[in-house]
Amino acid sequence: MPIDAAGLLDSAQFIASPNCDERPAGTEISLLVIHNISLPPDEFGGNGVIELFTNHVDPQAHPYYQTLQELKVSAHFFIRRDGAIIQFVPCMKRAWHAGVSQWQDRERCNDFSIGIELEGSDTTPFTDAQYTVLAALTQCLCDRYPIKDIAGHSGIAPSRKTDPGPCFDWRRYAADVNRGDLFHAAGHASIGHERP
Repeated sequence: MPIDAAGLLDSAQFIASPNCDERPAGTEISLLVIHNISLPPDEFGGNGVIELFTNHVDPQAHPYYQTLQELKVSAHFFIRRDGAIIQFVPCMKRAWHAGVSQWQDRERCNDFSIGIELEGSDTTPFTDAQYTVLAALTQCLCDRYPIKDIAGHSGIAPSRKTDPGPCFDWRRYAADVNRGDLFHAAGHASIGHERP
């Protein structure tokens, strides 16, 4: 999974999102943030997430979409249920995935993180293909950037977010990545750590 100088993954489909900007000068990419998303909620396989991240949501397409009209969000990567990867923002740019957030006394996690969205929900187990691809992508990103930690969206915005949710198997993910140091402060009871 080579990544070029701009931070584009060669094995991903690239669909450019306008919802990004430059990272602050001199900022190192040190955090991976794991999310889940499905649009409409709990429905998989459609184009809702692509439409959201490219500002093309049709508010008439689903009642839930009425709440998304003014939202400007993105992530670097989106992993489909079948393991296909779509990249929306080059890694060297700042994607708008974390919102108001804090990690280990640092605010504005978008500045120094890469956001990975898994097609899923808090109530649906993720697929084997997603775990396999997520582990490979994580290893690739850790080889390319000085990643020090991995956290869920719930770990950086606990009062607002619950994803990747109770169905995400942190123990399996940590074992697949085989880099225990990245999870030391992740705050996941399933791998025996307390929330920072």
